[in-house]
Amino acid sequence: MVEKIDPFIKIRRDLHLIPEVGLEEYKTRDYLLKIIQQLPQEHLEIKVDETAILVRVKGTEGNRTIGWRTDIDGLPVVEKTDLTFESTHEGRMHACGHDVHMAITLGILTHFSEHPAKDHLVFFFQPAEETVSGAKIYYDKGFLNEWMPDEFYALHVDPNRPVGTIATKEGTLFASTCDLTVDFHGIGGHAAYPQESNDMVVAASQFVNQVQTIVSRNVNPVEGAVVTLGSFHAGTTGNVISDHARIEGTIRALTKDMSYRVQKRFKEIAQGIEMTYQCKVDVDLNMYGYLPVINTPKETEAFVQFMKHRADVHYEEAGTAMTGEDFGYLLDKVPGTMFWLGVDTPYGLHHPQMSPKEEAIPFAIKTVCDFLEAKANHVLEQEKVALS
Repeated sequence: MVEKIDPFIKIRRDLHLIPEVGLEEYKTRDYLLKIIQQLPQEHLEIKVDETAILVRVKGTEGNRTIGWRTDIDGLPVVEKTDLTFESTHEGRMHACGHDVHMAITLGILTHFSEHPAKDHLVFFFQPAEETVSGAKIYYDKGFLNEWMPDEFYALHVDPNRPVGTIATKEGTLFASTCDLTVDFHGIGGHAAYPQESNDMVVAASQFVNQVQTIVSRNVNPVEGAVVTLGSFHAGTTGNVISDHARIEGTIRALTKDMSYRVQKRFKEIAQGIEMTYQCKVDVDLNMYGYLPVINTPKETEAFVQFMKHRADVHYEEAGTAMTGEDFGYLLDKVPGTMFWLGVDTPYGLHHPQMSPKEEAIPFAIKTVCDFLEAKANHVLEQEKVALS
């Protein structure tokens, strides 16, 4: 007997087979468009730019526009789930749950294509969340301008919470992130004649040690920041003094200002290494569009109150996480909220065995549809007036 599965779980499995990294999501785009074009078209308008898709469901009154965003890219991870629908793209995996995000979004879009609300609804299928901030790229190039939302919403799967759980908070949900690369340039030579060389292993090692003082001695303990240097490459063999070293890492902070302060101190330490070791140090710091995800008060309060009053939702107050998400760039421009969706798996985000529980998909479709319907039909505002 053939197993009968929810159509959007089937869509998730189809998407899980074809993960693609940022700005290369062409098969993913084509699959999404095929589904979207099968929906009732009477109320739909579609825009495509490379791998980005924007779909507007025209409202019956159209006074406002409510936005929903999903990311669509995968990761350069070798999958080890042993699922029957394991990735067919070697070295690529939907290890962050974006396949789940897309399936949920298609479910929500399907509902509103058949049952339009009073306000317009815009669905942004966004590339490159994991790499170069598709949010920044497409916002800055004006892709959203014609149908710019008045409010924006998004979710992210949470492996640590049970299915049926939704969690968020007002204010900072995720940190800003800044990718960094530091190159050290000196003079190489024979290990037997160190006086004729300028060893970049030594210079870079001292830099690593000094950078550890930034958080412990330059950051207010109650504000929080993280500096991680995760990659150190230098030299080619044991008896040659290296003329070059490269360090890669990340800076994470809960505010833009704190991130900029940490970056400033980072560059000052690099300048000190240049002077001390008489070498050249090139520092490349790039936040791309990974600003903090800061949920705005009015929109978050309405979302939280809606979820708290649903019998089928277990709502939790979320803590602030040092993970990064480029939805923060959109929330820097447009008010809105991001939230966690419980998918209950023992393996964390980006793990090669990460496999969300699929029953979270129909749960999320129903819950988010109800919320957006209340929003776009002005039911939440009417309830607030009645209670005041």
